[in-house]
Amino acid sequence: MDKKNTLPAGKVWLIGAGPGDPELLTVKAARLIGLADVLVFDHLVGDGIMDLARSNARRIYAGKEASKHTLPQDSINQLLVELAQEGLSVVRLKGGDPFIFGRGGEELETLVASGIPFEVVPGVTAAAGCAAYSGFPLTHRDHAQSVTFVTGHLKDGTVNLDWPALARPNHTVVFYMGIGAADEICRQMINHGLPSLTPAAVIRNGTMPSQKTLLATLGTLPQRIAESGIKPPALIVIGSVVGLHEKLSWFEKA
Repeated sequence: MDKKNTLPAGKVWLIGAGPGDPELLTVKAARLIGLADVLVFDHLVGDGIMDLARSNARRIYAGKEASKHTLPQDSINQLLVELAQEGLSVVRLKGGDPFIFGRGGEELETLVASGIPFEVVPGVTAAAGCAAYSGFPLTHRDHAQSVTFVTGHLKDGTVNLDWPALARPNHTVVFYMGIGAADEICRQMINHGLPSLTPAAVIRNGTMPSQKTLLATLGTLPQRIAESGIKPPALIVIGSVVGLHEKLSWFEKA
């Protein structure tokens, strides 16, 4: 068998599948997906990406939706070890980038403890991909000299964040997994100094044909989310760059 078309046995590749559009996969990610013996994949892996796998490859769904986890994280960690110990080439496929709110570090720590070799293949993280497809430059000389990616849902279920650091002018903040905490997020950002008229938006199904961008302000975002019925997965983007949507939006106008 051609060694170029096989992967080493007993090894794990932690791969970022990007924000959804299959064409945003890296070339390396696509090649590895097509060669692996088994793929352990998440809920946010875009339609069409799994079609790149071999027809005889094992497919194991390990998705996590809001309040609905197919497998606990510890079980996923151990599953990767067991599959590699079976002598399989294992692709662990995550939406976005595995090191940005993807729990990739936790999974690799388990592999290290068990002596399992691995590689990491970065992916386009949701913030970068979804903002680009919505016409929000995350940084802009006239609007934002810095950007912060932050989780809207901490491990203990709270939203106890460094609000003074987040509520700064000339700054863009992207909240992952923040829809359920939108009321608290907007209230805290206003309480810590941002005007209620600061532009804010929600992007659902970013980079996919069903993408929807909901425009609002900090003062109106929670009500707009409730009226629209938008559900996770979605990102919240806060900052004056959101105001460039009408001028720079291209994907939803196509």
